[in-house]
Amino acid sequence: MQSVILQNTRRILSLRGSISCSERRATISKFPPNRTRLQICTRSHSSLVLSDAQRRTIYALSTPMGKAGVAVIRISGPDALKVWKSIIKTAAQRLPDPWKFQRCKIVHPERQEVLDDGLAVFFKSPKSFTSEDVVELHIHSGRAIISSVLNALSALSFCRPAEAGEFTRRAFQGGRLDLTQVEGLKDLIDAETETQRRIALQAAGGASRAQFEHLRSGIIHCLAMVEALIDFGEGEDLEEGVFEQARAKAFQLHQTIQAHLEDGRRGEIIRSGLRVAIFGPPNAGKSSLLNFLAQREAAIVTSLPGTTRDILELSLDIGGLPLIVADTAGLRATDDLVESIGIERAKSMVQASDLSLCVLSLPEIYDSSCFHIPSSVKDLITPETCFLLNKSDLLQTQPSDIQIQSTLGKNAWIASLETGHRTFEFLSSITEMLKQRYNTSDAQGTATPLITHARQRTHLTSASQFIASFLQYSSEDVVLGAEELRYAAQAVGKISGIIDVEDVLDAVFRDFCIGK
Repeated sequence: MQSVILQNTRRILSLRGSISCSERRATISKFPPNRTRLQICTRSHSSLVLSDAQRRTIYALSTPMGKAGVAVIRISGPDALKVWKSIIKTAAQRLPDPWKFQRCKIVHPERQEVLDDGLAVFFKSPKSFTSEDVVELHIHSGRAIISSVLNALSALSFCRPAEAGEFTRRAFQGGRLDLTQVEGLKDLIDAETETQRRIALQAAGGASRAQFEHLRSGIIHCLAMVEALIDFGEGEDLEEGVFEQARAKAFQLHQTIQAHLEDGRRGEIIRSGLRVAIFGPPNAGKSSLLNFLAQREAAIVTSLPGTTRDILELSLDIGGLPLIVADTAGLRATDDLVESIGIERAKSMVQASDLSLCVLSLPEIYDSSCFHIPSSVKDLITPETCFLLNKSDLLQTQPSDIQIQSTLGKNAWIASLETGHRTFEFLSSITEMLKQRYNTSDAQGTATPLITHARQRTHLTSASQFIASFLQYSSEDVVLGAEELRYAAQAVGKISGIIDVEDVLDAVFRDFCIGK
């Protein structure tokens, strides 16, 4: 039985229905391009400009523009060594040794004018980031120097400037990265907090790829058992109970995938930022809270009701968590047209946020032994709402923490933003609450969410649905069940780019910076 299943596994892997992008391009590149009239004319008229398709060698600045110690210009493509010969002058004046820095002078290819004195290194194909020949120029990071070197490269007819994300796209097409690593690399560049950095680094290093490939291999194993049953049937070649084994394995995979899908969108939230909406009545201290979190005067604070009329958003790092905190207009009945628009926007923001934080003035809502929640905010309060009871310094007899939490829940704190009384206790408590809610307190990353992009969630949801459909079939409909498993394997394969995903490549790479 095992040998038959193994044969079916190999056959399925070799005939997946569509080859990968890198395999297709590798096959196409073996054939010479058609000789068009333009190419024939190019041979006799060297002044004609080559098309972008003919100029396969690309270049770009890979470090931010501006004054710094070093700037890196990257060149990748089949003519990378021609670039070296044209603009790099070394003492030895010979072809470079791969992966070794060499002191050199950068010269203009036509005027032979020295542009800078720096370092150059050659990465030989396929052991480079893009899997092509790559040359890196490490020069002084002055705007004039960078511009002059880029202008020198533009004078080479066989080179062209790189498009956004083109270096990483070539790494994907060359098989150096899969799509999850590409997305992880982009997230790593954009990471602003420790949590974002840790999750992105694991994805860029291939941890997500390994988990998705494990799921896909499990589905293919189920498919191999089912197709072996189709080809041979239970008898001399196969033992009994093969279909039940496939169903049991598929059920486990379905449970695993569902566990990843039911993670509360932790990965997407951590990657893009947790949206926190501060709301409450006018003059409760919402803008003061925003200023306290930002540690600067980000919002205007006055004693006049209705000072904040629109939504003010700030991106903050609270305990390593990326937060997008929104200060909203005070909620009250008003005839002012502008203020009423701001109030409606505030309500929409609270309803769409990942976390809502209600700020109330303690002297206005607490009377001896009971709390009175304003009617203007009651409709927006949910079991997940957090509370900050501000202006505790204005109240002589204050409620106890037990009394507060028994009325408003465990995520309720008392403080005074004016005097600073218990503000840092509030900050540390809400930070710990967020870490526990989104499982980011694990320094080893064992609880790192698998899904970090909506694209991944879409394909994994499809795979779960296909497996669920397979589980509905009996052994009499084994052919239909096999098709469901095949679709499930393809859906997971699209996450890593194993299956052809030409339709999503532009969306993945378009947000990369030039030079990456």
